[in-house]
Amino acid sequence: MADTRNTTQVPAGVQHEVPDAAIAWWLTGPGQGEFRAEPLPSPAEAEATVRTLWTGVSRGTETIVARGEVPASERDRMRAPFQGGDFPFPVKYGYLNVGEVEDGPEGLRGRTVFGLLPHQSRSVVPAALLQPLPPDVPARRAVLAGAVETAVNVLWDARPMIGDHVVVMGAGMIGCAIGRLAQGMPGVAVTVVDVDPARAQTAATLGLQFATPDDPLTADVVIEASGTAAGLQYALRSAPADGEVVVASWYGSRAVPLELGADFHARRLTIRSSQVGAVAPARRAARTTAERLALALRLLADPAYDALLGGTSSWRDLPEIAAALAEGTADVLCHTIDWSDADTTPPEPKETA
Repeated sequence: MADTRNTTQVPAGVQHEVPDAAIAWWLTGPGQGEFRAEPLPSPAEAEATVRTLWTGVSRGTETIVARGEVPASERDRMRAPFQGGDFPFPVKYGYLNVGEVEDGPEGLRGRTVFGLLPHQSRSVVPAALLQPLPPDVPARRAVLAGAVETAVNVLWDARPMIGDHVVVMGAGMIGCAIGRLAQGMPGVAVTVVDVDPARAQTAATLGLQFATPDDPLTADVVIEASGTAAGLQYALRSAPADGEVVVASWYGSRAVPLELGADFHARRLTIRSSQVGAVAPARRAARTTAERLALALRLLADPAYDALLGGTSSWRDLPEIAAALAEGTADVLCHTIDWSDADTTPPEPKETA
C-alpha cells in the first residue's frame, strides 16, 4: 500500500522571492511528491511562455509512474517530452496541458494552446511544439487531446470497415474515446465492455452499447484498452477466426498471464500492439505526429467528449491525487487540475490523515 501521508514541501516565497518562478509538481516516491519552485527563463526567439490553465491526469500511464513501475528497459522510451528527472523518482511528469501563451511569437501570443507539458504552472518551450485550440473547443475539454490522439492512432492500427461490429475492452478514458470515434463510421456498431456496470451511463452518453465480461460477444474488430490481463483474455475470446486483438493498454512492469491453449491456434488469432509514440504504420508515410494531434483537437469540437471529463481539483490537491493513483483509487475518467490561481498563490501546507 502506498504511503498516503502528505509529503508536500512548500518552497518559501514561490512568487515573492522568485518572481519568475514556476510551481512544479514532482513525484518523489510511490504516491508521494512535493511542489518545487523552478526559475523560468525568458523565452528565446522561437520559444513561448505558457501559463497553465488546466492539466489532465492520464490515469493509466500516470498510475504506473506514480507507483514507480516504469520498467527499466522502457525508461528512455517513456520519457515525456518535457519531463524533469528520471524514472522512477524523483520525476516531474505529465503531458496533458492547456494554457495561454503569455509571451512568444506574435501569432501565438494570447492564444490558448495544448502542449505535452507536465503538471506545472508556467513553462517556456519551443513554440513549434504548441497546438492552438480550435475556436469551438473549450480549454478544459482540450486536455482530452492526448486521449483522442491515442484513439485516432489505435483506429489507424485496427482499421475497422463500414458495417463492422467493434468491441472495445475497457470503458475508461481511452476505451471510450476509441469507441466514440469508431461509432462515427457509417454502419459501425461499437460495444464497450467493462467490469463496472456503472460505466454503462458514460457509454450511453457517447452513443455506445455496453456489456460486462459475462456477456458473450462476437466482433469484427477487437481492441483491448482495459489495462488488465483479464481484459486481454476476454478480448481474445471475442475475436473472430483469423482475427486479431489490437492492444492499446500498457501494463508497465506487471506480468500479463494468458491462456493460449484451447482454440487459440486453431482460430489463428493475432495479438498486435498499438502505441501512440509513433504514427501507426498505415498512416506513417502520410501523417506527422503534429498533424495527428491537430486532428485530435479538431475532433474535440464534439461536445459528447465532455462525458470523459471526471472531477476537477485545485493544483494544491496533487499530493492527494498522487496517493490515489498509487493506491488505484483515482478517477477512472480524466481528472482535471485547475491552475488558474497558481501564479498568485504559493502552495500552503495541508495535513492529511
